[in-house]
Amino acid sequence: MESALRPPAPVLCSVLSVKDRSCEVALDTERALLSWREVRPRRGRDRSRPGTGSSRTGSCLARVFRRARGITGNFSQQFPSGGRSVPVSEIIAVGEAEIDGKYCHGMKWQHMCKPHAFTVNYVQRMKEHRWRCKAVTFWCSDEVLCCHWLHALNNLLEQQTYRPKHLLVYINPYGGKRKGKQIYEQKVAPLFSIASISTEVIVTEYANHARDNLYEIDLEKYDGIVCVGGDGMFSEVLHGLVGRVQKDMDVDLNNPAAALSRCDVRIGIIPAGSTDCVCFATVGINDPVTSALHIILGDSQPLDVCSVHRKKMFLKYSVSLLGYGFYGDVLKGSERNRWLGPARYDFSGIKTFLSHHCYEGTVSFQLAKWAAGTPRDNACCMSGCHVCRKSSKQLEEYERARACGLERNEADEDWTTIKGKFMAINAASMSCACPRSPKGLSPAAHLADGAADLILVRKCSRLNLLRHLIRHTNDKDQFDFPFVEVYRIKTFQFTPKHFEEEEDDTESTDLGIPGKKNFAQICTDHPSCGCSQVNSIWNCDGETLDQTAIEMRVHCQLIKLFARGIEDQKPVDYGTPSRV
Repeated sequence: MESALRPPAPVLCSVLSVKDRSCEVALDTERALLSWREVRPRRGRDRSRPGTGSSRTGSCLARVFRRARGITGNFSQQFPSGGRSVPVSEIIAVGEAEIDGKYCHGMKWQHMCKPHAFTVNYVQRMKEHRWRCKAVTFWCSDEVLCCHWLHALNNLLEQQTYRPKHLLVYINPYGGKRKGKQIYEQKVAPLFSIASISTEVIVTEYANHARDNLYEIDLEKYDGIVCVGGDGMFSEVLHGLVGRVQKDMDVDLNNPAAALSRCDVRIGIIPAGSTDCVCFATVGINDPVTSALHIILGDSQPLDVCSVHRKKMFLKYSVSLLGYGFYGDVLKGSERNRWLGPARYDFSGIKTFLSHHCYEGTVSFQLAKWAAGTPRDNACCMSGCHVCRKSSKQLEEYERARACGLERNEADEDWTTIKGKFMAINAASMSCACPRSPKGLSPAAHLADGAADLILVRKCSRLNLLRHLIRHTNDKDQFDFPFVEVYRIKTFQFTPKHFEEEEDDTESTDLGIPGKKNFAQICTDHPSCGCSQVNSIWNCDGETLDQTAIEMRVHCQLIKLFARGIEDQKPVDYGTPSRV
């Protein structure tokens, strides 16, 4: 009776065998940490017998127990030269080993009716934020010991309740290099199978297929939604999920000031597109296997979403870049040359740079006064970002105040208005990093702080524009130019000059000063000034937005991704040696 009520030991220790080497294996159940290292045999001892340690077993176990809580302090990165430690939170699956019926015993292959072995599949970090699924098989001396280890490990895995069990997968077979289906079947589906994740796969057949489908399905059936494709495919899923939640909560999407309801269903991105900017900025690399492992582990990264309106009409959602001028023209030109594949962006970029257009208009915005950082503080958003955590607390306080009827009228707050000619107007709600621009358009932008960085590039020479663009590819401050201004904002609007001339006063989209005209006359400069082209278009996360007079608002942490932010490349230390 006493043994039945006795709590489980905080440290499970055994001498097991990996391949032909005896290993000290320890499972710290309090810290949920699995560690193993090779036993260095004395001279004259047989090290090849699996699961045996002769008279040394007792001393090995005692030594393991003494080290268990700080075993990682003495381990090197690779086995068998030193050892390895894996947190249970990064173990994918544990199960009985699938052996072909033979094992090595005494340097000879012998037949076994039933192997006393279990396999642990876990995440191994590689260079440049790349993850891989590794497997190690532990051989036990008898069946009872094997079952004991399986039971202990699976009990800890069952406590990882945030991991998905059933996923809805959308595959875009046409995005990028048209390999979305192949990438999923060859690289992602086998990993989901190992992790015992069931999936319902839908291969999209037309534009916005995923968005339309999300308005109809039962979301309660799924633990998450996975999109296989590029930024366009993610945008479809984003619009479908957010739109569905607002519909269920009876939120008026056409009201720019409406507080949107947050989405609890997480979205996973398997990169298979041309740029995959959102995946790169939230994981650190565009790699399908790495993204699949983040999904399996159940990582969760909140993400800001920007709503874009024209007057009182909803247009689109944005999570990365809302760009007018240069980046709008690049997108517009690339759409005419889709047959070039990803190279179309380079071709269109060069052509747009040589055309050197600038556009006249008015930008009005409200600063994010609560923001802990600034666009030029070099504080990049990393995994566990303190700025985003602080914003999460502020969001909770805001929602409590709104529930009590104490919400402040945002229209009464101060607006800043800037008029002029601009080469580019960019609102970046994340760094917008990609392989070609590792730091992105705004390196210090945060994923979940409820703010966006508004970057204004005023009219300048072609040489100065080139100097600014080159800064996107290096570590220098890309805002350190007299013609570049950057602000951390929560909402902004843009009105082109000719629009104000054509519209009545009552139809102005100025949120801060309704009915006010921003300009008195149309630009009469010579066409050589670069203003001959009246309007650009908006680049909204890689999708065209033809309306020019718009207003944008940031919604803090509206959705969640299967990601954890970009991790620091420093080695992870799971503990310090204990002096037990």
